[in-house]
Amino acid sequence: MEQFQRVLEDHARYWGERDLRALHLAALVQEFPSTSLVAVGEDGISGYIFGFVTPDHVAYVHLIATRDDARGTGLGRRLYAAFTEAARAQGAASLKAITSVGNTGSIAFHRSLGFAVNVVENYNGPGQTRVVFTRVLPDRS
Repeated sequence: MEQFQRVLEDHARYWGERDLRALHLAALVQEFPSTSLVAVGEDGISGYIFGFVTPDHVAYVHLIATRDDARGTGLGRRLYAAFTEAARAQGAASLKAITSVGNTGSIAFHRSLGFAVNVVENYNGPGQTRVVFTRVLPDRS
């Protein structure tokens, strides 16, 4: 939980002007520690990914962020790879994430990772359109 608190304290370093602290749920970190991952370097937390695996074997990424000075280093890809491995260990067969329609950076990032991108009207309630990313995990047989 100490790392979670540090992420909240340095929120602007990960999210800039957008205040997404309300989406940072301590319960995710407490209840799903194996899929709530933090990248720590000599200068602190450089990125994190919080998610969980559903009973339907979908690995849902709730949040992924890299600190402003760690962007463009491949850290986001490495976080996703680590999350995918942790989720596979829990039986995940696919990945899913969601963002707002205007989050062009997230859309481009997820496309580059091979996610299908679908705009879903009213996903989060009336008038709440979201972009839904999905990717099937290949069998390891």
